[in-house]
Amino acid sequence: MDAGKAKRLASELDAYAHWYIDPDPSSDGHYLTLTLYAEFADAARMARDMTAVFLRRSGVESVVDDARLAVSELVGNVVNHAVPDLHLSYPGGCRRIDVSFKMWPKWLFIGVTDEDSTPPLLPYVEPFSPGLAGELSEAVLPDAGRGLLIVQRLATAVWWTPHERGGKTVWCRFDLDESGADTSA
Repeated sequence: MDAGKAKRLASELDAYAHWYIDPDPSSDGHYLTLTLYAEFADAARMARDMTAVFLRRSGVESVVDDARLAVSELVGNVVNHAVPDLHLSYPGGCRRIDVSFKMWPKWLFIGVTDEDSTPPLLPYVEPFSPGLAGELSEAVLPDAGRGLLIVQRLATAVWWTPHERGGKTVWCRFDLDESGADTSA
């Protein structure tokens, strides 16, 4: 294994381990959870705006645009596709969306939680090579999975976790260097 692969693997393992260990409150972490409702017409815009405010106040200007787009796609998926599990819904009730931000000096984790236990369809490969897709009409490109494909291209990692009570969280991670700059590209 070359040095570059070893360093990347070590970074992935470090981020993975850090995610499952409670962070030290003195580790310069920044946290925010925003609750929205899918029936609110401006849910995606509000999530984008709050993403920008949180990241700018946390000093992570370089990743604001990518994170805003990722949050917009993830919230849009909830608004357009999530159907709450029967035990979590009630007549006349609104669909709850929680957007969570967890930032440490090296990572930004963003999670979008909904009340639908159905796993997201994370795309594994592109349906066409990038060169060929540029020549194709949008009519032949897939309708499903484009938002998550965008999130996968912007973020370092994308995954989801089910909840015991029902529902799920779709997560994405942006790697940051010590100065807070995005290093995922």
